[in-house]
Amino acid sequence: MTPTFSIIVVSYNAGEKLHKTMASIMAQTFRDFEIIVKDGGSTDGSISDMAQHYADILNAPIYPCLTIMTGKDRGIYDAMNIATLGKLGRYVIFMNCGDTFFDERVLEKAAVVIDHDNATSPMVYYGDVYRETNKAVDPAPPEITGFTCYRNIPCHQACFYDFRLIKGKPFNLDYRIRADYDQFLWCFYKGRAGFKHLGFTVASYEGGGYSETEENRQRDKDEHDVITREYMSANELSKYKLTMALTMAPMRRAISENPRFSGIYQGIKRKIYMGK
Repeated sequence: MTPTFSIIVVSYNAGEKLHKTMASIMAQTFRDFEIIVKDGGSTDGSISDMAQHYADILNAPIYPCLTIMTGKDRGIYDAMNIATLGKLGRYVIFMNCGDTFFDERVLEKAAVVIDHDNATSPMVYYGDVYRETNKAVDPAPPEITGFTCYRNIPCHQACFYDFRLIKGKPFNLDYRIRADYDQFLWCFYKGRAGFKHLGFTVASYEGGGYSETEENRQRDKDEHDVITREYMSANELSKYKLTMALTMAPMRRAISENPRFSGIYQGIKRKIYMGK
């Protein structure tokens, strides 16, 4: 029997962050899921501690079951690709160590929407994300458009991907920061995926990771430019860049990332989204 969800956790010397994420997963009221932990060869004892703590579900014949994959990899996106090589559940979600589900009913609520839709074509179901650094919920766009893809896609940890999309487009290891962005745009432009906002907050995102360090901001921008040129026409890009300039996007981003003003800004954005 295939589980509804495969939850993939990539780990490397994550310590207590791994346990924080695992505890959040195991607290879910909906139990038809599997957990795949891909570890890059941790030396801090976190994997052995986790295996001991969850010994009762290792290789369990019923869900939830836990698979631990260990071995060297070439970074987080390579680890994600390795974790998805085998058989997967109907929908796949990636959780980084330190990130958690927003509440205990996230999988339950997502399963209700998915079962009600009964979609035959590949879908991406996505929700809002709570950003711990800003102490505010960042609302995802109510619909996915070309401009959304250029400006503001949903947080990776708040997306449930049909397994066929994950199998159809492995993460491109040429991108050290934006491979998940490349994968999302592939789903929209080439994977013929449908997209649906779940209407609730899916994950608490810890933030402060590799892509958000000051020295990697320029690489992040460079990879964004390369990826958008691959999927979008020159006319599209010109239109989107002009729109961003006219709407003072850099200033809005600074406000959204400021803990003092983020809650107000995200509240205004949520009201705008709800009005569409």
